[in-house]
Amino acid sequence: MNNETDLLSTLRQRGLDEKLPYAGACTPTEALNILQAHPNAILVDVRTNAERDWVGKVAINEAQHQTVQWNLYPGGVPNSDFLQQLAQGALKDSILLFLCRSGVRSRHAAKLATENGYANCFDILEGFEGDKDAQGHRKNVSGWCKAGLPWIGA
Repeated sequence: MNNETDLLSTLRQRGLDEKLPYAGACTPTEALNILQAHPNAILVDVRTNAERDWVGKVAINEAQHQTVQWNLYPGGVPNSDFLQQLAQGALKDSILLFLCRSGVRSRHAAKLATENGYANCFDILEGFEGDKDAQGHRKNVSGWCKAGLPWIGA
């Protein structure tokens, strides 16, 4: 087996070990490795447009990046068109890596996508900004930004 296959196997095993309702889970660094190894893999950023505009966004190949809001801003109401919007950029057998701020909405998105026939859904643990530090700030404890992965600030 090659390293890419080994990594996907590790992520799937993590999903089985943790009894996740989707294929598996990955760290932000593992997610970037998957994206680099699999040109058809897609990072699905489920944060609101406002979060991406005001906080920042991943800086990866645009062909591998899809934005589909889980909740809408303002108001935080669920995006009733989530699955239809996801289908505009993802095939049912695509490797989908779901990202949110801290790893909560992405889990829900991965679960819903799996329940609707997407076979390779992975949650990106820690999210884009990660958990809050003692002062209530993000990007200092965990997440895509803390890991030093490519991103563009607001």
